[in-house]
Amino acid sequence: MNYIVFDIETKNVFSDVGSTNPRDLDISVVSIYEKRTGGVKSFLEKDFGSMWPIFEGADLIVGYNSEHFDIPLLNKYYHGDLGHLKSLDLMTKIKEASGRWPKLDNVAAGTLGRNKISHGLEATEWWKQGKYEDVIKYCEEDVLITKDIFEYILANKKVRIKEKSSNDIFEVNMDTSGWLEIDNKAKITKSLF
Repeated sequence: MNYIVFDIETKNVFSDVGSTNPRDLDISVVSIYEKRTGGVKSFLEKDFGSMWPIFEGADLIVGYNSEHFDIPLLNKYYHGDLGHLKSLDLMTKIKEASGRWPKLDNVAAGTLGRNKISHGLEATEWWKQGKYEDVIKYCEEDVLITKDIFEYILANKKVRIKEKSSNDIFEVNMDTSGWLEIDNKAKITKSLF
């Protein structure tokens, strides 16, 4: 199965646009890990034409808070509907298993023993300051963290979450059945870019 793990960063935040709809934001960078190649690539808006075939060629797209944020925002730029692809939102799956909405940083700290290198609001400020390489590095690191958590859950059928307030780590069993099954119905028209 060829899966991709992706993340996006934005040029602005909800308070900048006076909305809570992700589609009202603007993407600064999209980073993608592709299982088939084993590497991470990043795309600025001008490069999206070469990015869409990677999404379209994936059997599964994996993200963190991707169902409610990343995919709706990406669809603002895409000529079709990425919602037709088989996707897995790790945050939603962890919430279903734990009853909580943990931040990626808490899951990374508990499961991988490492933290994110920054946070999204800082990445937006970097973009506004012209520190584009810092934003790309941050986005790529979030993709690798998400990939490592995804692969850990697949291998161990559990995830570990670090409590921010107490530093306690609690373990949550995860049902991964069906995660890697190819869904032949989850296809979209190939990109015209």
